[in-house]
Amino acid sequence: MDNWFVLLNIVVLVALIGLLIYMQKKHVSFAKRVFTGMGIGIVLGALFQVIYGEGSDVLTSTLDWYDIVGSGYIRFLMLIVVPLVMVSIIRAIINLNETKQLGKMAAWVIGVLISTTLVAATLGVVTSLVFDLNAEQIEAGQEETERGASMQENFESMEEETTPQRIINFIPNNIFLDMTGERSTSVIAVVIFSVLVGIATLGVSRKQPEQAERFTRMVNAVFAIVMRLVTLILRLTPFGVLALMTNMVATTNFAGIVQLGKFVIASYVALIVMVLIHMLIVSGFKLNPITFMKKVFPVLGFAFTSRSSAGAIPLNVTAQKEALGVDDGAANMSASFGATMGQNACAGIYPAMLAVMIAPTVGIDPTSLDFIVQLVLITAISSFGVAGVGGGATFAAIIVLSSMGLPIALAGLLITVEPLIDMGRTAVNVNGSMVSGTVTSKVLGNLDEKKFNNKDAVVENTGI
Repeated sequence: MDNWFVLLNIVVLVALIGLLIYMQKKHVSFAKRVFTGMGIGIVLGALFQVIYGEGSDVLTSTLDWYDIVGSGYIRFLMLIVVPLVMVSIIRAIINLNETKQLGKMAAWVIGVLISTTLVAATLGVVTSLVFDLNAEQIEAGQEETERGASMQENFESMEEETTPQRIINFIPNNIFLDMTGERSTSVIAVVIFSVLVGIATLGVSRKQPEQAERFTRMVNAVFAIVMRLVTLILRLTPFGVLALMTNMVATTNFAGIVQLGKFVIASYVALIVMVLIHMLIVSGFKLNPITFMKKVFPVLGFAFTSRSSAGAIPLNVTAQKEALGVDDGAANMSASFGATMGQNACAGIYPAMLAVMIAPTVGIDPTSLDFIVQLVLITAISSFGVAGVGGGATFAAIIVLSSMGLPIALAGLLITVEPLIDMGRTAVNVNGSMVSGTVTSKVLGNLDEKKFNNKDAVVENTGI
């Protein structure tokens, strides 16, 4: 009997995908299709949990099938990250008038990412103090205890690696290994290699122009094919969002959310305030923040659902170029770097909030100015090296807590609400990277402001 229910649920998924395909044929905008998929996924996931019960055999089997669409879509996105980043950055550098502009571009992208993470860490501290968050108020169950023990083991395995050593991991020593995404720093390694290839091409163009021209034509041809591949895969976004959201809601521990509701609310208040700060930064460079948010919203919706900054890179780059008017180099560099360093939420807000919560358990006053200054600086510095160990917010928390001398295992108390908060964190991370790309392009005079202000210049202009 259970198999019939699973089959029925699969038929429902196929029917809903058919609805989204029908919307595409009727030329409904990409953003509306993405948010329709998200909305349907929320409702469907809640219904599944109510009807079948959390952890039931029918629900588990159903979500395994739904995962083919959701995780399959993420895999397709990860498939195109390396060729997209590599070819786009090589092409962008070849088209630069001067190589010194490349240094300015990298400095601005990284500078904005790290400085906003510094602000985010401060925001995390303030929010925790305002909401009076305290780890002593949370009861630990078996799942939380196991998670805490796992985090302690992770810390012991990475304890001997310093921040400079993590930064060294950015430098590739086997580009073919990094093309497989084997290392947590693979994306940045690919960026560095692509930059070197681009610079080398500029050098060859001065001494052997015919060879450089031949290589440039090849890069342009590959770029055209890769961008077409990106378009084809991004068309699957509404389907992927539907499946991912259904799985997320159907497996959410609502009892745990109620118990930790104060932390969830505080986290989202901090995330929303950080987005407002992003808008202030955009307006500070004489760009309309409302226009910016409208154009990046589909990307944030996908990031929220997928919880993958790396998976969002193709859509991030496409939106920056086609909707915001950001140049190739800044768009690719900010999206790539933003997925692995200076993440405002995962490496800024989250570890700072945890530190303030945990400090009272070991007799430290979290309102002490010395504690706050030390925490904010360590958080900002650590955000530059998080990619060296991989694992996103969890490893960011481990690095910050261990550097502050705080018990790492207590961070496991939040495992029940981790997926819900991680959705918002990922969206803020991606938004921060898009702000970085937009600001960099504006400062260097490469931003197409007509496209930025053009309401018709949206992501679906690529044919999605």
